[in-house]
Amino acid sequence: MRLVNAKEMLRKAKEGHYAVGHFNLNNMESVRAFLLAAQGTRSPIILGVSGGTAKYMGGYRTITDMVEDFMAYLDITVPVALHVDHGKYEEALDALNGGFSSVMFDGSKLPIEENLEKTRHIVELCREKNVSVEAEVGCIGGQEDGHVAMGECADPAECGQIAKLGIDMLAAGIGNIHGKYPADWKGLNFEVLAAIQKAAGDIPLVLHGGSGIPDDMVRQAISLGVCKVNVNTECQIAFTEATRKFIEDGRDLTGNGFTPRALLADGLVATKEKCIEKMTLFGSLGKA
Repeated sequence: MRLVNAKEMLRKAKEGHYAVGHFNLNNMESVRAFLLAAQGTRSPIILGVSGGTAKYMGGYRTITDMVEDFMAYLDITVPVALHVDHGKYEEALDALNGGFSSVMFDGSKLPIEENLEKTRHIVELCREKNVSVEAEVGCIGGQEDGHVAMGECADPAECGQIAKLGIDMLAAGIGNIHGKYPADWKGLNFEVLAAIQKAAGDIPLVLHGGSGIPDDMVRQAISLGVCKVNVNTECQIAFTEATRKFIEDGRDLTGNGFTPRALLADGLVATKEKCIEKMTLFGSLGKA
């Protein structure tokens, strides 16, 4: 089975009142872990790639080829979309040319008119290649240089404007942030979320910063129209903790434990388990 765009899987999620998990790739182990998790649970899945990951893993074409080859090797039959995460304008174009099946153009930091103009152009290009499009309104918060910026709440009217451009999914800030949530985080703003869904019509909504949000909040967000939840930090932590324990236990000093395959194997398993845990929460098991 080849890569698919995210439109059909999100349409089904919208109708079925569940969400599809978006999991960020970080290395080869994460590719394998997420594909095995999706296949084993019969869940559709979206694999996300940030600009930094694209550079680290050899560019968008390299990643496309790697994911498709792994899908063939592992006999993956569930729907898999390969998606640009928070892509700048040039990154979205590079990914389009690199074989990605879905892109996010993040113009949320631009003036709304410029965001609309560039999103409109991305939509036109993606329609020609049958690629799904995610847009963003209202910056998602996060950590930078040790400072945590709280997430914005998007303007529902602006969400309505961008939804009319023909996008397939909309990321809108509702107080969510990337990375670890601080102790004084106030939680998601469900009143704004409901207003955004009303303004955006039937467009599936996207919840970024899905790591660390309490389960009951995630479920409520899904009940209000969120059909795609992005997870990265929790999978990274699971990978790192498992790898650290392997070394602390001294297993790298016995047998062939020094080989990279052995060193990273527990991290792969931990990543897969965390992925399944999240897909269970999102309600996507058995939906492929």
